[in-house]
Amino acid sequence: MIAERWINAIVLAGLLGVPLWAMVADAPFTITLATRAAILALAAVGLNIALGIGGLVSLGHAVFFGIGGYAMGILAYHAQTFVPLELGPLTFSGTKSMPLIWLATVIMSSVVAWGIGVLSLRTSGVYFIMITLAFGQMFYYFAISWSTYGGEDGLSIYVRNGFPGLNTLAPIQFFGICFVILCFVLFLKARMRMSPFGLALNAARQSPVRAETVGLNPVRIKLIAFIISGAVTGLAGALYADLNRFVSPTMFSWQLSGELIVFIIIGGVGRLMGPVIGAALFVALEHWLGGLTEYWHVYLGAVLLMIVLFARGGVVGLLTGKEGAHV
Repeated sequence: MIAERWINAIVLAGLLGVPLWAMVADAPFTITLATRAAILALAAVGLNIALGIGGLVSLGHAVFFGIGGYAMGILAYHAQTFVPLELGPLTFSGTKSMPLIWLATVIMSSVVAWGIGVLSLRTSGVYFIMITLAFGQMFYYFAISWSTYGGEDGLSIYVRNGFPGLNTLAPIQFFGICFVILCFVLFLKARMRMSPFGLALNAARQSPVRAETVGLNPVRIKLIAFIISGAVTGLAGALYADLNRFVSPTMFSWQLSGELIVFIIIGGVGRLMGPVIGAALFVALEHWLGGLTEYWHVYLGAVLLMIVLFARGGVVGLLTGKEGAHV
């Protein structure tokens, strides 16, 4: 069996190697596919913080993905149209700077995650799943009715936002930004998993009653993890909107939340590279099989079914011979 650290290194090297090869082969569309995989992986890594370590099965994580997308879209829209954004007594002209947009996205996603988490963590199990789904649907229908920013038709951004010293319109440079952010978040997640907070979160997942008897507050610990999870997924939403230069209510859809869970299950729940493997396989199947038939989801379902039945630890668990989630 292969050691998990070698699998992690191979996955990252493969994700980096594909766009580098595509740049040499003059295949910009392949670079875009790799960028999409990296962004979706980042969103799933955010969910895996709550799901893999904290045991919080959220079917409404697309809320944060959509908030990130709309935060980028609204700020860039006002910057490109020169129409000021009025928030009560405050007036903003928008911005086309990626770092500023990311900061706004993380703050907004964290605040919304706090609000949703405070209410949702009063429940558990299937009730937690359903209340997060309800929040997702609320945001989805609000976005549809938000005619100021396109409503059901969405909102287009003419030019990709900028990053100091880089040409973000160059596919390989924008991929580099997304890849570096993904690696940074993976590093933080690995450190957090073995930190006192990560161990406390794992304990709160396994036995909340025992965690409480030793002085821990399981609800507060899970809430902090949920906020961190939402912030990371929101950041991925901003990058995804920048990739497509378009935002729409579908970024809030429950189907997207389900896809993020599928990524994690395919790669391995709680595994560091599980979401990356799952997102890469999803994008590859969508590209290769989508060109053959519009029913390519049938094959994705078959892959998911085989993993659930015969590889409970996902692809990483199958390769390492360890079924349990490495948390």
